[in-house]
Amino acid sequence: MSTSHPRRAELFVLMQLRRLGLGRNPLRRRVDRLEAGLLMTTLLAALLVVPAAAAVGTTISNRAERSATAERAKVHPVRARTLENTAGSVPASPGLTITTVRVGWLDSSGAPHEGKADVLIGTTVGTELTIWLDQAGAITDAPRAPADDATVGVAVGLTLPFVAWPLLLALFLLARRPLDRRRAEQWAREWEQVSPRWTRPQN
Repeated sequence: MSTSHPRRAELFVLMQLRRLGLGRNPLRRRVDRLEAGLLMTTLLAALLVVPAAAAVGTTISNRAERSATAERAKVHPVRARTLENTAGSVPASPGLTITTVRVGWLDSSGAPHEGKADVLIGTTVGTELTIWLDQAGAITDAPRAPADDATVGVAVGLTLPFVAWPLLLALFLLARRPLDRRRAEQWAREWEQVSPRWTRPQN
C-alpha cells in the first residue's frame, strides 16, 4: 500500500507546527519563539472563548428565568372585555397600531372592576382579552415569557465570541509590535556585520 498520503499528512502537520514556532529551526530567534508563544496563547484564549460564552449565556438565561419567575409569582392573568370601540380611533403617531381603552373584569368574588389596557386599533366593544393584575388588583404589564429568557442567553452567548475574537486579535497585534521592532533591530545589526562581505569588490 502506498505511503504517500500519510507522508503528506505528516509533512503538513510539521509545516504547521513550524509556522507556529514549535519545530526545531536553528534560524529561529528568541524573538521568534516569543512571538510563537504569544500566538499560541492567543489561539488558546480564542478557543476558550467558546465554552466561556456558553457558560455566560447559560448563567444569564438562568438568572433571567429566576427573575421572571419571581415576577410571575406577583401577578396573575384575568379575562376581561373591552368597554369601548376602537374602530374609528386615530393613531397617536404614524405607524402606531395600539391604543388604550377601558376594559372590565370580575374578580374572584364576582365584583366588577374597570381599568385601562392597550389593544389593537380596530378592536370592537366586548372583545375578550387577557390582562395581568398585580397583588393590589391593578392592571400591570405581562411578565416575560420563558422563551424570552432563553433568547437573551443565546444572544449573549453568540455575541460574546464576535466581540472577544477581534479584541484578542487586536491585543496580539499590539503585543507583537515591540517584537517586530526588536527583530528589525537585530536584522539591521547583523546586516552591518555581513554587508561588507557582500558589497566588497571582487578581484
